[in-house]
Amino acid sequence: MLLATASTTAHATASGSSGSGAYVALGDSYAAGAGIPAQSAGLCMRSDHDYGHLVAESLAPGTYRDVTCAGAKVSALTTAQTDAGAVVNGPQLDAVTPDTTLVTLTVAGDNLGTSDFGFGDVAATCSALSVTDPLGTPCRDSYKNTLTERLDSAAAQLDSALRLIHAHAPQARVLVVGYPAVLPDSPEQCLGKMPVTPGDIAFLRSVLGELNDTVATTARAEDATYVDTLTPTLGHDSCSSSPWIEGLLPASPALPLHPNAMGERVMANAVLDALGG
Repeated sequence: MLLATASTTAHATASGSSGSGAYVALGDSYAAGAGIPAQSAGLCMRSDHDYGHLVAESLAPGTYRDVTCAGAKVSALTTAQTDAGAVVNGPQLDAVTPDTTLVTLTVAGDNLGTSDFGFGDVAATCSALSVTDPLGTPCRDSYKNTLTERLDSAAAQLDSALRLIHAHAPQARVLVVGYPAVLPDSPEQCLGKMPVTPGDIAFLRSVLGELNDTVATTARAEDATYVDTLTPTLGHDSCSSSPWIEGLLPASPALPLHPNAMGERVMANAVLDALGG
């Protein structure tokens, strides 16, 4: 059961986040609950158990529009997302209209990768490189500063997108939802569970922290609320004995290194807590 109290729902209604207004969910595969049944929207892999659906069930908005899509980079907010030349998803900001009173958004992680799944793509590269230097940091050595450069570019795009959201829906409360604890603080916990060197586990963990910090700073600069999902998922990372984020070989329906159904539920709780705070 969602940990939504009566006071949370009351606050959301009073702040114009539910009732007769529209709630729009934007974002990437973490927002879409990619891989979690039941799936819809084709290559977008949108789940009816993503955190947006769970928040909408609690708030009962007048209208709920979910345009999240796996593989969405920040640019997918303003331009159509395509695959092999075919349109997968229209510009997500098209769903944000003057009647919108609540927007949630998780995006920027896919800007790290060269393929559809961003951070997971980086982790897969780290796994492949681990055999070249099992005791070193071959992944960090390969990427050098390029991930930081990609984040800087994504932050500038996110800043512009948040301004557009406010322009499209001046009455909307905008929540930018961060990324959960994909990896543990202690790299040793991943020994035998993830084929990445301990040094590169630490590198990936630092990249995730930089990603969340960048998203949080950008959100706050544009009058949006940042929702921390890393803290409530600590101890349930992909290398834990009770994961809410799946590993490179998922044991529950979800994409590799993405939240499973419980992970999406915890992210929904964090959004509801932010609305009630």
